[in-house]
Amino acid sequence: MTEAVHAASAPAPVGRYPHARRAGGLLFLSGIGPRDPATDAVPGNVLDADGRVVARDIAAQTRAVLANVRTVLQASGACWEDLVDVTVYLTDMADFAVYNAVWAEHFPDPAAAPCRTTLGIDALPTPIAIEMKCVAAIGRHPTSLSRPAGEGGTIGGADGGVRATDADAPASMKE
Repeated sequence: MTEAVHAASAPAPVGRYPHARRAGGLLFLSGIGPRDPATDAVPGNVLDADGRVVARDIAAQTRAVLANVRTVLQASGACWEDLVDVTVYLTDMADFAVYNAVWAEHFPDPAAAPCRTTLGIDALPTPIAIEMKCVAAIGRHPTSLSRPAGEGGTIGGADGGVRATDADAPASMKE
């Protein structure tokens, strides 16, 4: 059984799909872009009189995308530390160094960061320069949105959720 997640405080999806979907102890986020949830504007985009993008700020877009990912995680009862895999799509690989520096601000310890793949692509469906597709393993870290701190239990209910506290987990995964 899977459960669709819609995050009211995140930008609306561009198509007919949920922000995320839970399947057992995993949370799969749809592609998340940098659009502002309140205005739908793309941070860092400079438009000409005809509405075409003439300049963009990849640092601003990367920060916005990461903020939107965090919003969807929180709406799903997950936390930043639950991220295990991120696929990043950049429309210009010349932006890699700047995007990578912003990534390092959010994930300063490579050993604790999620796995990551970065792909250079020709275009995205809207005038954005970056999009992230994420997978989280929910239940590895108790969150205030899922249950009070220190309280055990499961996430995902009857569909095979994972234990919030697991005596067999490696010490590095326990908090």
